[in-house]
Order: sequence, then C-alpha cells, then structure tokens
Amino acid sequence: MNDIYYKITVPRDEREDQLSRERVDRWISIVLLATIAIVPLLIGAHVTEFVSPLITEKSLLNTGPRGELFNYYKFVFLLIATSLVVSLFLYKLLFLNYNLPKKSILWFFFLFALGIVLSTVFAPYKTLALYGQPDRSDGALSYICYLLLMFVAMHIQYPKKAVFYVLYSLYPFVFINFTLSIMNFLGHDALTYKVVKNAITAFLPEGAKLAKGSQLLGTLDQWNFMSGMFGVMTVMYLAGAIVETNLFIRIIHTVAALVSFVIVLMSISTSGFLTIILLLPFLFFLAFKSNNKKIALTFMITFLVASMPILHVLASKNPRVWSESIGFFVKSNPYEQRKPSAMVPVHPIEGPALTSKVYAAENEGFSLPKLPKPGIAAGSGRIYIWKKTLEITMDRFIVGYGLDTLPYHFPQDDIEKRAGLGTQNVIVDKPHNIYIGILYGTGIIGFIGFIGLVLMTLWKFGQEFWKFGKTQNAVIVLGVAWMAYLIQSLFNDTLPGTAAPLWAIVGMMLALIYQHEQNEKGIDSK
Repeated sequence: MNDIYYKITVPRDEREDQLSRERVDRWISIVLLATIAIVPLLIGAHVTEFVSPLITEKSLLNTGPRGELFNYYKFVFLLIATSLVVSLFLYKLLFLNYNLPKKSILWFFFLFALGIVLSTVFAPYKTLALYGQPDRSDGALSYICYLLLMFVAMHIQYPKKAVFYVLYSLYPFVFINFTLSIMNFLGHDALTYKVVKNAITAFLPEGAKLAKGSQLLGTLDQWNFMSGMFGVMTVMYLAGAIVETNLFIRIIHTVAALVSFVIVLMSISTSGFLTIILLLPFLFFLAFKSNNKKIALTFMITFLVASMPILHVLASKNPRVWSESIGFFVKSNPYEQRKPSAMVPVHPIEGPALTSKVYAAENEGFSLPKLPKPGIAAGSGRIYIWKKTLEITMDRFIVGYGLDTLPYHFPQDDIEKRAGLGTQNVIVDKPHNIYIGILYGTGIIGFIGFIGLVLMTLWKFGQEFWKFGKTQNAVIVLGVAWMAYLIQSLFNDTLPGTAAPLWAIVGMMLALIYQHEQNEKGIDSK
C-alpha cells in the first residue's frame, strides 16, 4: 500500500507576522543602539602573538608579541553585535514572511562586499588582510561587519524617537572622553590612577604590563581619530539642537556640542576642526530653514560665541591648539612667544674641503646621490603618503592588496621619505585617507561599491534636506553626522571605534528616509 502525501499550503496570519516582525525590529534596534553607544567606549589591554609576513629589522614590522589598548575589545564586541543583528534579521526574513525591498543601492552593497572578498582571497598576506594589523583590527572582517550593520539597519522599522535615542546613547562617549582628554591636557594622565590601570590591564596574561610612558588619551586610538570623531559629534549635536523642540534638551545638546568641540581642540589635530568649519554654513542654512528660526539661530550663535573664550584658554595653555585649528587658515600664532636666537659666528672649516666627489685610484670621479633635504609634505606628510600609496595601488588595481596591509607593501626605504615625512626612520602603517585606503585594499571593484554607497546615501539625504522646511524630519541629524564622517575621512583612516557607530547610523538614516517616503505616499494616496 502506497502512502499518498499532499502538499498543503497553510495560510499565514499576516497580522501575527507583522507583530512578530515589529518585535524582532525592536530587538535589532536595541542591539544597534548598544553598538553605537558601547563600541567607541571599550578599552582594555590585550597582547597578540603576531607572525610578521616579512623578515625585517624594523621593529614595528617584526614577529613577536603585540600589545594594544584600544581596538581588540571593540572588534570582539563588533563581531558579537553583528552576529546578533544578522541572526535576528535572517529569522525575520526566512520565518516571518518579510519581503526584502528591491533598491538600487543593494547593487553597491554587493560590489563592495565582492571587492572585500576578492581582495582578501587574492591578497599576498591573506591572514593579515582578513583580520588587519593586530593593533588596529581593521581588516576584511571589520568591513564586512560595517556593511552588515548598515544593511540590516536600513531594513527595519524604528520608533519616532529613534534619532534622539542615538543622540542620548552617545552622551557617555562624549563626557567620558572629555574627562580623559582634559586630564591628559593638564598633565594628569588617567593611567597614573591605580583603579583605572587595574581595570584596563585586568585581562593581560601573567607577566605582561603596560609599556613605560603609556598614556590614556581617550577611548580612541590616537589624537587624529579623537579629532575627527569629535568633529562629527560637534556637528551632530548642533543639528540635534536645531531640530529639537524641547528647550531643555536643546540646551543639553548644545552643551554636548561645546564639550565635543573642546575635545577637538585638545586633540591637537586639524581634521575635526576643518570638518566643523566646512559644515557650519550648512548648519546655519538648516537653522534658517527650521520652523523656529530665531531659537535655532540663537543656539548656533551661542555655540560660536562660547567657542571663542574656550579657544583662547586652551591656546594659552598650549599654542599648538591655535596652530592646529585657526592656524590652518592664519599662519601667524599670537600665542607663540618668539625669542630672539643668539647669533653664533660660523668659522670656515680648516683642512681638506668636503665635496660630493669621490675619486678612485684611476682618478675617475663619480657623484654620490644627493639626499633630499628633510621636510614635511603638505597635510603633515599626508600628500606624500597618498602619492606613494596610489603609485603602488596601480600594480594591483583590480583586486588590491587586502585591507589594512599597507605597512608591508609601502616602500619604507623610499629615498623621498626624508622630504615627505622629515625622516627615513618612520614606518608608514596607514594611508590617512579612507578613500585611498579602500582603493588600495579592495581595488577598483570594492572602491566602486564604496563610492556608490557614499553617493547614494548623500543623494537620499540631499532629497530629505530640501524637504526639511516643510516636514522637519529629525533624520537630518543622522545625515549631518554621516556627512561629517565622510569629510573627516579625507584625513583619517577607519577603526572599529569610529566606523561601526557611523555605518550603523547611516543605515538607520536610510531606513527612516524610506519610512518617511512610504508615509508620504500613503497620505498622497488618500
């Protein structure tokens, strides 16, 4: 007797699926907010046994233990958070009858992901390309996480207050770094306190300890990253003060913007300051388009007026504050006291003259190569690094060298390094430009995908911006943060602590814009 099986289509309860999708979206949004809030804050000493792909005398490229404070635990949390949001999203997609909307931006996701995968598979140093340098953790895995966070974030529904939840979640990041930065600026490094030191070194293996002279600048890796990231925070909170309707919260956002600006100045790096200057006209225009122009413009002017005495006080303590901010536009520094140098008479050297000629026994002369004079190229040496990085990129233009592998392919013995970076001894370990770094790392395939994502996000944000006077949509705040991140990216690289929050934020921005467009279509159809 044969068994007969029937294929039965069980009707789904769309209302129940909708409620389940909303619950999943709520959990995903919580994990995304936790990622935005926690990743840039995590610090802790970690030691990695690193096997260098090269045999070299340069200590920074050698095999051996590598210790770092800032990026390992950020990277671990990023992996866990990404795994969680992807798992929840797959559950929603496969079991809750969710239909993935067809959008042209998805092609650029695919291209960028393809570029990352191909560059890693064909990289000369595959393990390094996968994980990145042990003290940076900025390889293919991190970039895949950034992409996935953005992709998932743009495919969920958010509550009306989602933008303000992002602003609130970053308050601890701003005020903790303000405390650490001002302590360091005044010569009271937090690592000198036993409680802080013990907390940071709690997971170090037995016998390992912090290197002598270690300093806790903040929760990010270096002053350039601190400057760039808090330039982003400054303009984001100013935009938040413009779109907010509650007076008290507007005041808090303005205070957060001022505190972020103080961190930018204390970072002694130009990238964050330049980002703020470039976006100030945009913010004033935004204030002028807002429903309550007078209040919005009042908060903008208050920020500018309060910034002047802050700059004066900090530059009085350290003249480099002026040099790395206003000094970008005005070369003279009123805070530097120039002392007249004592003139020492120079006497001619007696004895045989020193020339650039050497004569062999046969009296046939030859000229020694002329070494370039030590100097610093434009942009604190960045122009030299960009030029050389682009030169070597042409050798692997299609698939690149693999992300975060630059120190092992850059011509470290290049004779022009003296003229570009001031010395032959410095190791170039990053390109100081996200765009060049992605072109170098993933080749033209990944670069087209990345630029496509950038242009598509800016296009959608631009459309929303022109509607702002009519709709007052708070998503503008996230768009301003993303613009600031893209501007400072011209001078800085990525790290988990700076990239992960912003890629999640731009995904949320797109989701809210699409949500807003659907609501408008619904109103129009009625």
